[in-house]
Order: sequence, then C-alpha cells, then structure tokens
Amino acid sequence: MSQLTGILFDIRKYSVHDGPGIRTAVFFKGCPLDCWWCHNPESQLPEPEPMLRPNLCIACGACIEACAQGAIARLDGHLTWDRARCTRCGACTLQCVAGAREMAGRPWSVAEVLAQVEQDRLFYEESGGGVTFTGGEPLMQAGFLAELLRACRRQELHTAVDTSGFAGWEVIEQILPMTDLFLYDLKHMDPDLHLKYTGAPLAPVLRNLERLAERGAVVWLRVPLVPGINDDETNLRQVGELAARLPAVRQVNLLAYHTTAVNKYERLGLPYRLPDTPAATPQRMEFAAALLRQYGVNVKIGG
Repeated sequence: MSQLTGILFDIRKYSVHDGPGIRTAVFFKGCPLDCWWCHNPESQLPEPEPMLRPNLCIACGACIEACAQGAIARLDGHLTWDRARCTRCGACTLQCVAGAREMAGRPWSVAEVLAQVEQDRLFYEESGGGVTFTGGEPLMQAGFLAELLRACRRQELHTAVDTSGFAGWEVIEQILPMTDLFLYDLKHMDPDLHLKYTGAPLAPVLRNLERLAERGAVVWLRVPLVPGINDDETNLRQVGELAARLPAVRQVNLLAYHTTAVNKYERLGLPYRLPDTPAATPQRMEFAAALLRQYGVNVKIGG
C-alpha cells in the first residue's frame, strides 16, 4: 500500500448526510475557497493548526513555557495568545493537561485511513453506503486522494468525493475513473457574487461540471442555502436550469445554512463574517425545493 500521507482533520463515522447510505466521511485539510459561511473553518489552511477552547483553560501556564515564539503570555491573571507570532508548531497543545489546546489536523497514511473505513463495511453493505472524501477540498491533496480512491476500489467500497469543483481539469480527470459519485458544491450562479462570497471565480466550477457531465460521471449538486445571499428566486431558477440540462446531475441537495460553527471561529481566533444572518428556515427550504422541482429536478433537503 502507498506510503503517501495526507493531512486530515477528522474522520466521522455513521454519516448519513454525505451521500447515499451510511458512510464514513474523511475530512481533508486545505481549501482554495474562502466561503463566508464555511462551517469547517479549521479545514481552510492546508497544514495542522492549533485551536483553543477558553472554557477549558485552567491558566496553568504550561503552554507559556512550551511556546518558543513567546506567542502565549499571562496578562492580569489570564492567558493571551498572539496568533500573529504563532508558528502552529503545536508544542503548546502537547503540554495542555486540560485539553483546552488541540491541533486541528495531522498526517495520515493511506493504510491508517483505510483501517478506519474498513471497520464499518457491514454498515455500508446493508445501507448502500461507503466512504466520502470531503473537507476542505480533497482535490488540493490530489495525489493522496487518488491513492485512497484506488485502495477503496480494490476493496470494492463505494466512493464519493465532495468538491467545490475549483481545480484544474487534469486533477479531476485523474480521480474520475475511481469515483462513484461526485458531491458537487454550487455556491452561487452569479459570477460576481460567487467571487465576492467565495474568493474564487465561477467559470472553472461550471466548466468542470460540464466536463464531468460529458464524461458520464454521476453527480449530486449540493447547494448551501444562505438567507440573503443565494436563496433568491433568480439564483434558484438558474440552478434549476443548469441541473435540468445536465443528465449527469441525478439529484440536487439543498443544505440549510446554520450558525453552529461560530464557536469554531472563536477557537481559531477568526472573525465570523455573517453574524447577523439567521439560519435558513424550514419554510424557506421548502420554497426552494418546490421551485427547483418545477424543472423536473430530483430535490432533497439535506445531504
């Protein structure tokens, strides 16, 4: 088995929101997009990074001694963390006896990942499930992803890749023969708004989707419904028109925006850019689903 390693930040078992059946979701670090509503902010940087849970901190000071960069200090009885000086070495997390400091992400080998995935083969077989590679953006670690997909194919495991589609076509083409299902995230149909809210152009995303359709890939479109940003009728109708003309798109999944990731931003010391945006209501989700169904599209609310 390949000795290649990749950086993951989580492996989540018994997932029912990342493709068909019961699945194991493997979360890759690193993403080329910068979505305002990202619910996995710890996935954005490609390397491991420390996170802090202030409520668990007992202010023992062990992290101060461990930090060679002097990024952690004591001020008025409380610990401060100068993230600009932090090099993300992780030394502080190794000395934190309270578990307040932890690293998001670590290297994994193909064998380690496959060992985790194989533990639940019985659930996959009974439910029509398998393994989903998600993130972050798995295509940013294309070589590692390809090795994992090959290993899963040898074990006859159903594979899904959750992607933004923002990558060179040669990267997607590399994994295409080994991917049973693409969960293709579509953030916005307006090029200017797509660039504003994700930091990336829309054209490559649509171009790669067209190429996947031409090559006969199986695709589920996943649309995060964010109130006031992409839940308007114009955007939804454009999604419906796109899905209706691409036979490869077997399903459209509407994913309700929520604010449960706010505490992750706090742990990372990052600002949350949608503090006043409410969660998508069930009524709004039903409205969007009904509108898309007018185009003859198979729509599901949720993953």
